[in-house]
Amino acid sequence: MTEIIEILCREHRNMEKLLRVLERELGIFERGDRPDYDVLLGTIDYFKDYPDSCHHPKEDLIFQKLKVRDPDKVASFGDLEAEHREGARRLSDVATVVHRVLNDEDLVRHAVSEIVRNFIERERQHMVKEERIVFPAALDVLQSADWADIALRMADRYEPLAHPTQEAKYDLLQRNILEMEEEAEAQGADRTR
Repeated sequence: MTEIIEILCREHRNMEKLLRVLERELGIFERGDRPDYDVLLGTIDYFKDYPDSCHHPKEDLIFQKLKVRDPDKVASFGDLEAEHREGARRLSDVATVVHRVLNDEDLVRHAVSEIVRNFIERERQHMVKEERIVFPAALDVLQSADWADIALRMADRYEPLAHPTQEAKYDLLQRNILEMEEEAEAQGADRTR
């Protein structure tokens, strides 16, 4: 069932947008200016709320089914579930360091930057691995009954940036993403002139 993979890839694109927001705010911080901490905290909240409650469980179900269908192939690309746990730990480190900055604790700017950049880069690497290795393997190996079971078990999980009841909570992030996309379009239009 390619629909589940399409949903996961769309969710990756949304996460990438938020990683770019995080990266932009980090750039402001690295220049010695004050980033928008509401945006930073909102991005952290999104990554705390959503991937572990909705996105990763879908991927973990796919991974578990792959282990049953083709354990040799799964062994070749490592432990996806452990990578998800590592990502949550790195996010916790980001949240801790941002809160420490907000509490005016003495921190070396470079150390803060390194923690946040590590999270961003590792998340990107993980998503690329899933899209280039894990998802194609799932499409090759899993059977219709596997996809139906995954869909049934994940029917109540939704992407919060696209869900009406979560709009208020993530409104600031949505506006920030739209601003970034408009800026990128304007820069692209300027380059073509």
